[in-house]
Amino acid sequence: MEFLIISALNGVSYGLLLFMLSAGFTLIFSMMGVLNFAHASFYMLGAYIGYSVAQRVGFWPALVLAPLVLGLLGALFERLCLRKVHPLGHVPELLVTFGLSYILLEVVQLIWGRTAVEFAPAEILQGPAFTLVHHARDGLDVFLGAVDPAICRAEGTVCTPFPATRAFMMAVALLMLIALWLLLRHSRIGLVIQASLTHPEMVEALGHNLPRVWMLVFGAGTGLAGLAGVIGGSTFVTQPGMAAAVGSLIFVVVVVGGLGSLSGAFLASLLIGLIQTFAVGLDHSLVSLVQQFGLPVSSALQANALLSLKLSQVAPILPYLLLVLMLIFRPRGLFGTREA
Repeated sequence: MEFLIISALNGVSYGLLLFMLSAGFTLIFSMMGVLNFAHASFYMLGAYIGYSVAQRVGFWPALVLAPLVLGLLGALFERLCLRKVHPLGHVPELLVTFGLSYILLEVVQLIWGRTAVEFAPAEILQGPAFTLVHHARDGLDVFLGAVDPAICRAEGTVCTPFPATRAFMMAVALLMLIALWLLLRHSRIGLVIQASLTHPEMVEALGHNLPRVWMLVFGAGTGLAGLAGVIGGSTFVTQPGMAAAVGSLIFVVVVVGGLGSLSGAFLASLLIGLIQTFAVGLDHSLVSLVQQFGLPVSSALQANALLSLKLSQVAPILPYLLLVLMLIFRPRGLFGTREA
């Protein structure tokens, strides 16, 4: 039972991290129609800037300052580079952001090196948020924080802690979802942004500076990536390969959820997080599952390398398999209005 609970929470927390990344990407695409290939690189840069700020003034100021710095850098990039190629179409935009991703990677390696840095979270986040204690006789109990090590050493007792950093990640992601929903649905800025999607000429006729709105939206999207970088970097690992680790998954989330749909990105993020987490935790193959049900399996099937692959071995490709299936049967994604 504790495996099911912890795996589900780990899957949800990882999925919410993906949502924090894909939300900024989706916001930029739905507003400007730009597929920002450098979005994961802004996530990486946010982690490193957060690390440097935390070394000097602490984790909590870094959680605020790093997203602001990334938002400013994103707005400058849109104003100085992306805006000049925007009238030329999607291909120049893709090439500019693709080139930027490599530039940011080299900048990070030049400043912080090629090895991982130790980005420690705040002291209050360094322990477990709660601990599941499974007793052989009494069943399952939940304790806030850490438990006495003597309890875990008792015979027939298994303790499973859930890190506070993951719980904090989940809380921030949910707060971000609520804030984005309130901003886009119940504020004047949100009304201008939504109107700019469908009636840009009318928005400009009413006196709004549409290029400035685009710049602010792009900056907000990169700022969200920076926020995810601070939390993800302190929860997992801060190293130059962190952008490549999640970069392709962002596109999977956005396409599966539906291009331009925040609600679709949220649902797709949770789905992919749960699929990957449970696949890694389940150490079974198709052959072993059939054998567990007491069904006979021929020696030829047992020797088949494909059927003998365990779910943990194929876990990294499952999101991309889901992407292929979605493109075949529902190209618009779960809640999208545009075809991928």
